[in-house]
Amino acid sequence: VQLQASGGGLVQPGGSLRLSCAASGSIFSGNVMGWYRQAPGKQRELVASIRSGDTTVYADFVKGRFTISRDNAKNTVTLQMNSLKPEDTAVYYCNIRFLVLTMWSEYWGQGTQVTVSS
Repeated sequence: VQLQASGGGLVQPGGSLRLSCAASGSIFSGNVMGWYRQAPGKQRELVASIRSGDTTVYADFVKGRFTISRDNAKNTVTLQMNSLKPEDTAVYYCNIRFLVLTMWSEYWGQGTQVTVSS
């Protein structure tokens, strides 16, 4: 399984960015796709995730500002980020995980830098 992320960049506070990620390879149904982020000196943390049935989970710090969506036919996940803050600056990683028999398999994209600065 491979994940290809795109859409990071530099944006001013209050601005918007859209991250996209496409998964390819042997992907099992019932999977969960998501976005994580890691700022310098901090641990990687969940930003948002979405199941193939469209159930979503958001970290408290992005609720009301970010929206995650997916296209099951294309195995893509998108993160629309609005009202960005300097503290949103981080490398953002897309992720997919699914059950294979009784074990979870998990894959990561290469990461895309998001910088929020004036």
